[in-house]
Order: sequence, then structure tokens, then C-alpha cells
Amino acid sequence: MSKLAESSLSTPPPEPSQSGNGSSDFDIVRTYHHLLHTDPLLTMPIAAIESLILLLSHSPPSTISETLSLLSHHSSILKFSVRNPIALSAGTDLFQRYIVSTLQSSPSYNNRNASGEDFRAVRDHLLTSGRLFSQRAKEARGIIARTARKFVKDGGTVLTAGRSRVVAAVLDAAADEGVKFRVIYIQSGIHGAASRNREMVRRLREKRIPVAVIKLTAVAYSLGETTMMMVGAEGVVENGGIISPMGTYQLAMLAKSAGKPLYVVAESHKFVRLYPLGQYDLPIRQTVLDFRESLENDDGARDGKEQGDQENDDTVDYTPPELIAALVTEVGVHTPSAVSEELIKIWY
Repeated sequence: MSKLAESSLSTPPPEPSQSGNGSSDFDIVRTYHHLLHTDPLLTMPIAAIESLILLLSHSPPSTISETLSLLSHHSSILKFSVRNPIALSAGTDLFQRYIVSTLQSSPSYNNRNASGEDFRAVRDHLLTSGRLFSQRAKEARGIIARTARKFVKDGGTVLTAGRSRVVAAVLDAAADEGVKFRVIYIQSGIHGAASRNREMVRRLREKRIPVAVIKLTAVAYSLGETTMMMVGAEGVVENGGIISPMGTYQLAMLAKSAGKPLYVVAESHKFVRLYPLGQYDLPIRQTVLDFRESLENDDGARDGKEQGDQENDDTVDYTPPELIAALVTEVGVHTPSAVSEELIKIWY
């Protein structure tokens, strides 16, 4: 399965077969990056979904077949434009499934080449439904915060890392309700992430939450003061595991060995149809292990630094379900084994 997924993510998309759709001058990649740049709170899946909605509104009425082809083609362009398209793919795939479901309820669906006034009404309905879908996805973060905040107890200490907007919303919600807790925040070693680390810590302290900032090397030492660990996810896979920024897997292993529960907070639009068997079964290419024999440029071949000193912002790892205590989405609290049932509800 992963080989097929990797092939679809690494092969340039073919040109769509429709003609006269008016979308040839619409730059889906530029639109996607513009949305992310103008709204820092926007996630990659939502930015991808809103880009597809803008594509539909930009393109003149055509037929149902051409519309589905248009969405599929531009979704492939988006996936091909980024090094790690897992989170983006979750959004585009789910949105396309939602569009198909919406079309199936339309009287014109059985006539897939319906055109003219019939399809104009269908297209208007698609745009309205698409915007509603996007709005509900944006509201998911607040719903999760209200649910997951119950895991944050008075006198507890939460260990977290990364820049998850959902984790930040959960901690904010707990603080706003007067819960007295502490946070241990693991400082990222990713190049250029220092300012984002400071922003996360600043926000928490503004809420009068005591925060201790530690390095990754101090995690095991700090677990004795930890009540629980909470992280976000770029993708939730079919077996209940998660795909998250590099380092999450080792944090989960340490938490498990110390008997500390790991809670994952993620929106359901990050559920992705993947079933990885291990770290090297993800449908993306990553340069994490950079073995070398050459003695040339001994002090580091890339700008004086080895790969291990210069982590990429988009490298990820896979955390298996047995290391996760529970996943919290806008639908509720799930055990990892229940994720497959949720995916069936979404996709079938």
C-alpha cells in the first residue's frame, strides 16, 4: 500500500482531460501558500481545502465529470509541490470524498455529463457545502480543547513539544477555567525554530502557566515530574498510530517506559488512509540517516554542518498505537483501536 502511495506522491500529475474549464490560469500552489502565510492559525489540510474551494469558485460551470477531474488533478499538483504531503493529502482526500458524497445526493449525479442550468445549480450547492465543510473543520480545534482540557488536572504537569495549535488551545482552555497546572516544554532543535519556541512559551506564561523549557536530552530526567504527555499530529493513520514531527516517537517510548500516558489531540480531517508497518514504511522520502565514507570536507559537507546538526522542519516519524493512551478529536475521545471505525464512518 505504501509503495502505491509513494508513487502517487512522487509522480507529477498528468494533465486533466477536460477542456475549457477556465482553470489553467489558477495557481493552486501559490493560493495554498498565500493562505498559510496570511493566516498563521490555518493548518495545512484546511489551507488545501480552501484552495480547492477557491479553484471551484474560479472555474466556470462545466460537468460533474470535469469537476471531479479538476479537483483530482489540482490535488495531485498540491501534493507534488511539497516534500511532506501527508497532512495536506488528508485534507484534499477527505474534501474530495465529501464532494462526491454531496454530488451523490444531487439529481444530476446519475447524468455525469449534465451541463447548463442543471449543473450551475449543482456547482452553487457544491461551493456552499464546501465552505460549510471548511468552517466546521476550523471549529474542530475549539471543540477538541473543551473535551481534552478535562485531562489537565489541578496540580498536574503536562509534558509537550512542537507547535501544535490544538495542544495550545487545550492548555489555554484549561488555564481559562482556572486549572492550576505546570508545563514542561521541550525546545526544538530544528534550525530556525527558536523564535517559534519562544512564542509558544510566551503564550503559556501570559496565561500565568508556569513553564519549564528543557532540551531533548533532559526529557528522561524530567519524566519524574510529569503527569502526562500531550502532542498533536500531522496525520492519524488507520491503525490508530500517528505521524508527527521527528522526535515524537522517542518521546512516546520514554513516556511509556515511565508509565506516563500519552494523549494525542488532532482534528478528524487529519485522518489519513495509510497503514504504515514501521518508520520506513511512510509514503515520503526523508534524508535522516546520511551515511558517508568520504573524508573530504571532514568538518561537515553541507555548510560546515552534518545532517544531524541541521534537521529539516518537515521530517516526521511514526508513533505506533500501543504507545498512545487515547486520541481526542472533535467527535470525542477514542482508543487507538477505534480509529479504524471512525475512518470507516468518514470514508464509507
